[in-house]
Amino acid sequence: MKAFIFAAGKGTRLKPFTYSHPKALAQVNGKTLLERNIHYLKSFGIKDFIINIHHFGEQIIDFLTENQNFGVNIQVSDERAELLETGGALLYALHMFENDEHLLIINADILTNLNIMELIDAHIKNDHYATMAISDRDSSRKLLFDENFQLNGWKNLSTGEIILGNKSENLSEYAFSGIHCIRTEFIKNFTHKGKFSIIEEYLNQMKSKNIHGFLHKAQLIDVGKPENIKVAETFFI
Repeated sequence: MKAFIFAAGKGTRLKPFTYSHPKALAQVNGKTLLERNIHYLKSFGIKDFIINIHHFGEQIIDFLTENQNFGVNIQVSDERAELLETGGALLYALHMFENDEHLLIINADILTNLNIMELIDAHIKNDHYATMAISDRDSSRKLLFDENFQLNGWKNLSTGEIILGNKSENLSEYAFSGIHCIRTEFIKNFTHKGKFSIIEEYLNQMKSKNIHGFLHKAQLIDVGKPENIKVAETFFI
């Protein structure tokens, strides 16, 4: 299975570092987030990667070249002309994986010890359309799941905005971990075009498709803000 690493974001929460660098090259204990995630996925046997770039994208290209792609196959999806967000990025790069049945996706600024094979196995064995890694942790935005962990909505805790699917009762709130396994068919069925978040498509397709949550208790740190780098350094040596 190929892995898609989102590395194009501007990393506004990581200023001043991102005034002159891409957030994917921020370091935790001397190793960049991008390197850590490549090695993390490589440890589960994943050898084929797609990495999108935008903000200081040439630095990522140079970094990969200098390190000989860390011994894996990497295709770069170049968004330097326009940042397309997560959904737009996948649609733009579809030609790189359209013949693959499934795709693993992870945000470059997420560090975790999640057993990725357990996520993949749950996705494949249960024949899910999409499987989202979720956990019970603090977040201003939550995904809503029914008792069978099927996606049925989204809630913004800050504004009170709620989007519901087929059910409105007995729903549990979980935070999205920024890691998911999807059928390529999901992207081919996108109704949005251009620049958009993949969450918009999850909420658009949840009424008719088999989208499930994979609940985990693994260590997971969003290293998108400076204070979390210090936290990450206590867990990821």
